[in-house]
Amino acid sequence: MTVLGPGSTIGMLGGGQLGRMTTIAARQMGYRVVTLDPTPGSPAAQVADEQIVGRYDDPQAVAAVAAKSDVVTLEFENLSAKMVERLETLLPVRPGGRVLRIAQNRLLEKAFLRDVGVPVAPFAPVHDKHALAEALQQVGLPAVLKTATMGYDGKGQYVVRTAEEAQAAYAALRVDCILERLVPFERELSVIVARDVMGRIATYEPAENVHAAGILDTSMTPARIGQDVAQAAREIGARVAESLELVGVLAVELFLTAGGALLANEIAPRPHNSGHWSIEASMTSQFEHQARVTIGGPVGPTDLLRPAATANLMGDLWAAEEPQWDRLLAMPDVKLHLYGKAEPRPGRKMGHLTALAASPVAARERVLAARAALEGRD
Repeated sequence: MTVLGPGSTIGMLGGGQLGRMTTIAARQMGYRVVTLDPTPGSPAAQVADEQIVGRYDDPQAVAAVAAKSDVVTLEFENLSAKMVERLETLLPVRPGGRVLRIAQNRLLEKAFLRDVGVPVAPFAPVHDKHALAEALQQVGLPAVLKTATMGYDGKGQYVVRTAEEAQAAYAALRVDCILERLVPFERELSVIVARDVMGRIATYEPAENVHAAGILDTSMTPARIGQDVAQAAREIGARVAESLELVGVLAVELFLTAGGALLANEIAPRPHNSGHWSIEASMTSQFEHQARVTIGGPVGPTDLLRPAATANLMGDLWAAEEPQWDRLLAMPDVKLHLYGKAEPRPGRKMGHLTALAASPVAARERVLAARAALEGRD
């Protein structure tokens, strides 16, 4: 297998913060990056060599990226799988259209996980009102009704505790959905996996995640779980990557139940918000891994250098006034990452903070104190 050398060009479909951090890693390694995004000056475009401004489903824009690239990677999964499959006839795309088709449809995703032996909560498809009634009988209550496609950060889903609530939620969504049993979890976990073109797999230490309003708020690693659970999570991540024949980076979100069982919630075939700590705390960050395997290189070591935690910075932070950057910068042990987004909006991820400490709990306390300082709170 030929590894593309420095000076080669990576095409990036997507221009958000994940593309930005992958682009930074790729350029540090000596690679050029051309990004496709409909918004001029997108976060990734600010650090890329070139931006193609265009829609992700615009054949001319996609062809322009292909013409300038030696290989293509994907920033997120809500792209046209058909378009990606056409692109694969021109040059390598990592990950490819098959992975995309599974990851962007929750019904296909859950069925895939079940079929490869990964435990999931009971689920059923909901295509109409009659199917909803059957799904409620099959899955039971309480449950979560989610759109089958699109939707992220808690969007497009409702927790339902009665049949009436389920009917109202389906009437509000009005698209194909999936009904899943609500899992009474003890902890939310995630594991990041990288797999290269030769099938070699590297897994990261699982992270423990806390969400607020359906959006990831903090992550810390190592998670407060036993080694047997951590190893089981890593094995699940490796199984999913192997079964997908993935070439890229993958996140598997997991629920840990009070009984010690692990249930897979969702997969994301790309770097993940819960792995941002790896920039400072891992031998090979998830973003370097995305660049490495995209150009045909081998996976790298994922040793955890020190316990770490991250805290997201949402657009709400700017609501009252400009954050107090001077107070944050007086904390040199806390690292600031801003994504270059022009307009802060409530619920919009604008950046994150990372801290390393003697324990994951201490690291989390440090990033929360730093975020409070930004807000002007002690």
